[in-house]
Amino acid sequence: MLAAFRNALLIPDLRSKLLITIGLLTVYRLGVFIPTPGLDIATLRAQLFAEGGIFTLLNFITGGNFEVFSIFALGVIPYITASIIMQIMQTVVPQLEKLAKEGEEGRRKLTQITRYGALGLAAVQGFFLAVALLGPSGALKIGWDNGLFFWLVVMITQVAGVAVVMWLGEKITEFGIGNGISLIIFAGIVAALPGALSQQFVLIGRGEASPLGLIIFLGTLLLSIAGMVLIQQGERRIPVQYARKVVGRRVMGGQSTYIPLRVNAAGVIPIIFAVSVIVLPSTLIGAFPEALWLQAIGSWFNPAVWQGLITSTILIVAFTYFYTQISFDPRRISDNLREYGGFIPGVRPGQPTTEHLARITGRITLWGALFLGSVNAMPQILAWLTGQGVLAFAFSGTGLLIMVGVALDTLRQLESQLTMRHYEGFVSKGRIRGRGGRRL
Repeated sequence: MLAAFRNALLIPDLRSKLLITIGLLTVYRLGVFIPTPGLDIATLRAQLFAEGGIFTLLNFITGGNFEVFSIFALGVIPYITASIIMQIMQTVVPQLEKLAKEGEEGRRKLTQITRYGALGLAAVQGFFLAVALLGPSGALKIGWDNGLFFWLVVMITQVAGVAVVMWLGEKITEFGIGNGISLIIFAGIVAALPGALSQQFVLIGRGEASPLGLIIFLGTLLLSIAGMVLIQQGERRIPVQYARKVVGRRVMGGQSTYIPLRVNAAGVIPIIFAVSVIVLPSTLIGAFPEALWLQAIGSWFNPAVWQGLITSTILIVAFTYFYTQISFDPRRISDNLREYGGFIPGVRPGQPTTEHLARITGRITLWGALFLGSVNAMPQILAWLTGQGVLAFAFSGTGLLIMVGVALDTLRQLESQLTMRHYEGFVSKGRIRGRGGRRL
């Protein structure tokens, strides 16, 4: 990985892409120091983050934005939620399905609809957060007696923050390296790790935590990260043979290749989807603290307790199957193989090939989904056993999977850019020659 970054720095255009990515991520991280107007930050920290919960998880995922309720407090969560809704709607609304099949123009229109949906969700979440932050006693509000004006300020601030974050993510994707939205989440998680470790060291110094428990916790996490990398890189290769064709005196085709099916084909998308789904009802429930029945439901959306851990694990498994189904179409692969004269040895072309690919994909997805679900639950359970509660959210399975997945995806894109530029340089230097030594 270090060699890839070193080689990228030697190429001017790749170096500029890396610098643009770092610069835009820095702009995003500067937003954490700009709080939403009208809030008592000290009271906010004491009330919302003293006992952990969904707000603590959000705080670590957003890199501390929730702790000071900055202008980027909601981050990319509304955009991801809107993306989930749009992908589901494409399967049930014919007009949206038609747009998805219209190529680049259709995708552009769907992206625009998703943006508007994200801003609408940001307004709704901002409103309910404002209601929750104002509280029955108004302890989190300073200087304003008009609750309606306070709600309006919070809503406008958060909608504007979500719009800026979406713009930054799109610019990173367009002019930088990697997926902008994923890198923004990655930057927030990484930024929260040093603070969580320092808090744990303070507890150890006071005698409130065990240093041995910290060593066991971190050692187990390192082994888990190694396992995550292996699973993320693991794939099942389906052999494919192409029939030979004789055209004049030339023999075409006849080569062997394979279809790579990754064990975790969905990547980190199910994790991000699950977090978004958990956040939305938790935000609404937090706005009505006096409704006991809503608080009972809220426990099933709090990853700090066993009910919420079960919910998040089930959501991750379900979204893994859902995203794999919409991203990998066995029928399309089968039709492409038959069109180009390819076949899987021992399997007849057409419907038998489709069923064969669907069966293999189902088996692989099962193990990938179980892997994601177990990794999501493991750090929380380990934190309960070792007494490292402060690190339970900072080094949660959700955060670790996002970090590992985004890092691997970004590295793949960087290596593909390096390979492409090496190939272009090879051709441009005229080293490929035709008969008689002439340059082609």
